[in-house]
Formats: sequence, C-alpha cells, structure tokens
Amino acid sequence: MYRFLLTRQWLITMLIALLLIPATIKLGFWQLHRHEARVARNELIGKALTAAPTPFDSLSTAPGFAVPKDLTWHAVTATGQYDPAHEFVVRKRTDSSGDKIGYFVVTPLKLSDGKGTVLVNRGWVASGDTATVYPPVPAAPTGEVTVTGRLRADETSAGSGIKDRGGLPDRQFNLINTDQQAKETGAALLGGYLELAATTPAPADQPELLPEPNHSDIGPHMAYAIQWWLFTAMIPVGVWILVRREVKDRAKQAAEAEASPEPVPA
Repeated sequence: MYRFLLTRQWLITMLIALLLIPATIKLGFWQLHRHEARVARNELIGKALTAAPTPFDSLSTAPGFAVPKDLTWHAVTATGQYDPAHEFVVRKRTDSSGDKIGYFVVTPLKLSDGKGTVLVNRGWVASGDTATVYPPVPAAPTGEVTVTGRLRADETSAGSGIKDRGGLPDRQFNLINTDQQAKETGAALLGGYLELAATTPAPADQPELLPEPNHSDIGPHMAYAIQWWLFTAMIPVGVWILVRREVKDRAKQAAEAEASPEPVPA
C-alpha cells in the first residue's frame, strides 16, 4: 500500500522534509539566543542607568581606552571647561522621536585635574539650510562646569554599521571616535565619550538632550523561536497528512477500477 513512497517524487519530498526539520530547529535556537542576548543587554543597561554616578577621573580611561561592556551606559560625572574651538557635529542622526534627521553636537571637555580631555555629546540639533554648512548650534557653556553623562564606547564602522566616508565639510564627521579626533586636533583625548544628561550650572540654551536607551523592550525573538519550533512540529504532521491522502486517493482509484465493467469484444 505504501510502495509509492519509493517513487522518485516521494523520495524527494521525504528528503526535503528531513532537511527542513534540523534547519528549522536551528533557526529557533538562533532566535532564542538573540532573545537571551537582548535580555542580558537590557539588564546590563538597567543596572548601569540606576547605579550611582562615578567620577570620570576614577575610571581607567586613557587615549585608546576601549570602554568595556560593564561600564557602557554607566552614569559618569566630569568637571572641566569646554573647548568650543574643537567642537564638531556628527551627521545623519535622529532626534529623540526618531522622525527628524540632524546632527549630534560633540564638544571636548578639558578636565580640571589636567588628566586629559573627554568628548561630550551635548545632544541633537536640526539640519541647517544646507548640509555643506555647519548647522546652527547653541554655544557650549563657558567657565567651569560639571557634567553628568552616560559613558559610551567609541563608534566604529564595524560596530555601528555606519560607513565613515571622507570628503565631508569642515568639522563634520560620521562617527564619534576619539582616535579620529585626536589625529584631527592633536589633543590627548581619553577613550570613550559621554552622552550628556545634565549640566551644572544649567545652561540657558543647549541642544536637545538624548533620552535614556529603552531597556524594557525584549523584541520579538522569543516569539520567532516558538514559531520556528511549531513549524518544525508541523513538518512530519504535514508529511503524514499527504501520505494518508495519497493512500486514500490510490485506494479510491483501485476501487473504481474494479467496479467499472470490462469492455465486451465486438
């Protein structure tokens, strides 16, 4: 009754089903691992944002210092004076709503203890009339200030997916990268940068501050994993349904052939 399973068509069908089962299982675990990574990232960000601010001077920062994951997003304070002469903007960045494209304003802050200079992302501003001209930017506060910000690692093309193309207008860049700025200005920039959250004393005008990262959204990866595993379970069920349907069709055809009268020779 089931000898038709040895035909070429059914052998190919069974082979495809056998190949799909491990593939869909693997895809489910891939989505599960992405879910676990997202949850771990959210927990890390949540702990960093709720921790007490750390003085920037106490960190092991130095030129070329790579900010580790356990310090990323950690609240940090720094005291010094802004260096507006070496301020620059970062192109094609969105505002807090994600709807408008403009620039991040990055201004170096010379630390009062003389240990170096740290880049501070002071926030977002809208694009000017043309992308070839430096946009209107609220001036950085003068005199000594104390800033509180979220510690971030240097941006790279590999880590951000942003292509760092040259030929840009003066003081416009695609990335916030201390190595790049040190080569441009010759300043002793400490590794990593601060994403500004507050300034003391508070300035009268400033760029739009960036919001804290969303660390409550776990994404759809767990749902995708379950969908892949449900599809895995459906593969053998679907094959069995096709086999039973083929058996019934063949049995019906055989019954009809037996019931039809044989032609009588003339």
